[in-house]
Amino acid sequence: MSANPIARRLVITGTVQGVWYRASTVEAAQRLGVAGWARNCADGSVEVLAVGAHDAVHALIEWAHDGPPKAVVSQVATTVVEVPEPPPTDFSIAPDA
Repeated sequence: MSANPIARRLVITGTVQGVWYRASTVEAAQRLGVAGWARNCADGSVEVLAVGAHDAVHALIEWAHDGPPKAVVSQVATTVVEVPEPPPTDFSIAPDA
């Protein structure tokens, strides 16, 4: 984790459930060195908490606009949030919201 991590909450809408979006987000986040989680929401969206270095988190946000090949992303709403205490140390799939 970077010395001064940032945190962002993403809510991704469109065709993002049932298309490996969460698993692909885990792979992308691990490749970029971002910690946090991804989970399905009852409204059909996917929520992501991304924590890490500024450039890495923003690279994951950019990736989220496309997602995996079968996803059709309509919107990625991004919110600045506080880094959780303690900060996450890896990226995983969280229980559905």
